[in-house]
Amino acid sequence: MLRRDSVPSFEDYPFALPVVRALHTLPLHPTVTFFLGENGAGKSTLLEAMAIAVGLNPEGGSRNLRFQTRASHSPLSEYLRLVRGPHRPADSFFVRSETLYTLATALEDPSLGGVLQHYGDQSLHERSRGEALMALVTNRLGGGGLYLFDEPEAGLSPTRQLAFLAAMHQLVRRGSQLVLATHSPILLAYPDARIYELAGDKIVERRYEDTDHYRITSDFFSHRATMLRELLTDD
Repeated sequence: MLRRDSVPSFEDYPFALPVVRALHTLPLHPTVTFFLGENGAGKSTLLEAMAIAVGLNPEGGSRNLRFQTRASHSPLSEYLRLVRGPHRPADSFFVRSETLYTLATALEDPSLGGVLQHYGDQSLHERSRGEALMALVTNRLGGGGLYLFDEPEAGLSPTRQLAFLAAMHQLVRRGSQLVLATHSPILLAYPDARIYELAGDKIVERRYEDTDHYRITSDFFSHRATMLRELLTDD
């Protein structure tokens, strides 16, 4: 919930973002909620603010894993009020694809004392970006937690996106709640998830088949030759 009466101005960043202008109360699904929208709509900013509001590191990580390369997060979290259910999450983690390298570096800090055993017992720097993400998800995230993911499909092949989808399901089966900002029509296919599309100055709940991500992907595969001809033909 956005405490709109406390917002200093909806003309300034981050309150001028479409998602923030449209935000009032946003009920999350008890298992999986997706945020989707065009670049610049503010879905990552909203997810970051939620992570900070529950005590997670802005650049990714847990409540106890703190590191910072540049304080670039917005003040939006100060204006959010999160209403929690009766059960407190046993675990929580914020996964940001754009800061995964920084997270991998922080995990090698000797002062953390062998924390890599919780991430597959191998440096995440010794893995590809997609492998590092999957190692984190399958080894570190034990379930029963609140897990936030910002564009986890970055670096994942279509096959690995399917593997990530299966890993999501295992976390749900272990009592987790997941909130994801994504562009991936594969991840969006998770059954019975709640999907919020940031459509202009509105936040609209969509069926999977009604999202632009599904429609454009489906149209491309069905009418590839026609669409490519229209896109690539010089006027």
